[in-house]
Amino acid sequence: MKRTLILVLSAIFLAASTSTTRAFDDGSYEAVAADVIAVRPLCFVATIVGSALFVVSLPVAAISGSASKTAEALVHQPARATFTRPIGEMSSLGD
Repeated sequence: MKRTLILVLSAIFLAASTSTTRAFDDGSYEAVAADVIAVRPLCFVATIVGSALFVVSLPVAAISGSASKTAEALVHQPARATFTRPIGEMSSLGD
């Protein structure tokens, strides 16, 4: 168990310390293929999960006055990445 925890933490720190270079350019064949096969479905799942989390957190967000910020983070950003972003444009995912 301890060995697994150390391995997972090491992988997280290694991933966090790497530079943010892209493997391929926006609009290239690889970018479009990766977008259609993996990124769009994951963004769609993130939209659904974010919507459910927003509904759960809505009472607290409404009381604290942060409902619009919560909706932006949990629903609008993943929905834009899923439905309005041009296919193969990966650079806008980090925004």
